[in-house]
Amino acid sequence: MAQDRDGPADNFKRALTLAMKTIADEPELTVSFGAETPGLTDKRARLPQVGKDTTTADIAVTRGLSDAMAMRLANHNKQVHARYLPAGQHARSVYEAVEQARVESLGARAMPGMADNLDAMLQKRFSDKITGPLQKREDAPLEDALALMVRERLTGEAPPDSARQLVELWRPWIEEKAGEKLDGLDQVIHDQTAFSRLTRDMLADLDMSDELGHDPDQTDEQEPEDEDAEGEQEQQETGKEEAETSTSEDMEQGEADDDQTMEEAMEMDGSEDNMDEMQGEEEPEGDQPWRPELPFASMTNDKFYKVYTNQFDETVEADELCDAEELTRLRNYLDKQLSSLQGVVARLANRLQRRLMAQQNRSWDFDLEEGLLDAARLYRVVIDPMHALSFKVEQDTNFRDTVVTLLLDNSGSMRGRPITVAATCADILARTLERCGVKVEILGFTTRAWKGGQAREKWLADGKPPNPGRLNDLRHIIYKSADQPWRRARRNLGLMMREGLLKENIDGEALIWAHNRLLGRTEQRRILMVISDGAPVDDSTLSVNSGNYLEKHLRQVIAEIENHSPIELIAIGIGHDVTRYYKRAVTIVDAEELGGAMTEKLAELFEERQNAPGAGAPRGGRMRRTG
Repeated sequence: MAQDRDGPADNFKRALTLAMKTIADEPELTVSFGAETPGLTDKRARLPQVGKDTTTADIAVTRGLSDAMAMRLANHNKQVHARYLPAGQHARSVYEAVEQARVESLGARAMPGMADNLDAMLQKRFSDKITGPLQKREDAPLEDALALMVRERLTGEAPPDSARQLVELWRPWIEEKAGEKLDGLDQVIHDQTAFSRLTRDMLADLDMSDELGHDPDQTDEQEPEDEDAEGEQEQQETGKEEAETSTSEDMEQGEADDDQTMEEAMEMDGSEDNMDEMQGEEEPEGDQPWRPELPFASMTNDKFYKVYTNQFDETVEADELCDAEELTRLRNYLDKQLSSLQGVVARLANRLQRRLMAQQNRSWDFDLEEGLLDAARLYRVVIDPMHALSFKVEQDTNFRDTVVTLLLDNSGSMRGRPITVAATCADILARTLERCGVKVEILGFTTRAWKGGQAREKWLADGKPPNPGRLNDLRHIIYKSADQPWRRARRNLGLMMREGLLKENIDGEALIWAHNRLLGRTEQRRILMVISDGAPVDDSTLSVNSGNYLEKHLRQVIAEIENHSPIELIAIGIGHDVTRYYKRAVTIVDAEELGGAMTEKLAELFEERQNAPGAGAPRGGRMRRTG
């Protein structure tokens, strides 16, 4: 191992780490290499593993991704970015892509070597992303086309060959509507605030003004009515800045500074042999990790699925649907119903906990040049005073940085024993995984009404236009958020016992909702477990559309997640064969089998990652709800 330590791969990693710290002007940046999805979270960068099989082409792409990350650290202000962030999801995707084009263009303009690296990165990204000919704009994400046109304006570099067709589909429309704004970006490239303002103006020209939300500059112009109000506002802003500073200072400390100089680091950027990879795409919130734009960021399912109106849909916390006294009563009822079953599920959960804890035994990498001093190898220095000291570093466990979402079908067909068992299993599983350091989110999905609610009434009032699409009001329920302790959310699960809560189920949109919540998480590994007892059913929707309308949509959403998303999707069907929908699924006959199925499938997932650390999840982007 000592010999491999001094090999080309390790030299490459050390040189890359130094180059990133220097370019980013961030000596406390921590750079790690592994099989996890590359990303950047505050001062922690995750890069792909580099080994003997890494090709010259891979190195070029790796260097470009690494440069993109370093330039984002050096030139991107999260507070400014969040201040001008649009409210609508589609506008956000475009805004994010244009900002990343700005920071990459700054590097390309300053350093020719970095320009080559970034070009190789983009060529690879779009060759992987575009697998066939693009015939129409719906097949070509607008954010990608606009970002490449912004890069073209700022650097003079034409789009990579792999993305040329994508850009040309959008170019005439973009030039006609926002060509003047594009020309003005070069003048404000070094001023993120001015650049963000101009980007918002450009989005308005591109017919996305309804997604921009309030104008932060107009809000600033409205001065407080009196000096006391103004002082209070300043105190709030000061407190926020102090909290952000405190959070930043509490982050993990990075690696120690390397002894090489800045000149050596900059030479690295122009050389052909020494850089590493990175990918990233920033989520809407400024505190989320940065990852690159990835395939289905613009998926809308517009090809066949649509929503008549989402005006009456709701996403609601469980405790908002009934008062605290009723929630307590419902929770007590749930506990009494399952006093016998609770012991069985608890034993299964304890077995899962033992299996997970067994994987948390410490393991170390030895014979390193920095880290913790390895006292067990000090004898080498005693024998040979010229022998270098040996250090060790603890390896990361494969599942500590993990979040699990349980998405429960809250349809009427789950009434009775199935929903009671599902609620108890979710409750005990959340408690178990929390003890193992794994965060758990519990969500439910149903509709607000039987056979269509206000959406159907609106459709009738509008004269029954043909092919209306989904024709009911969604109700998505948050029983427990991932960051909420189990003890604070325990009572919420009693809501599932409430009479009248369980109605119809539109699974496809519920999957998109739960999936997008997971994408906003910073954890490296994200697992989505769906528990359902049947195919999607909504009488109102199916009465005016084809009989397989909802099922077809569900299949399309599942395929997108399984093939393109970093989220790991598994499903458990209660008396319903879900294996015909999901690749990774199990069907149980009796609700009482649910606890065993849940614990077993989760244990398999963790052991699978433990036994195959090189297995990486497919990459993906945010899915958009239709409507």
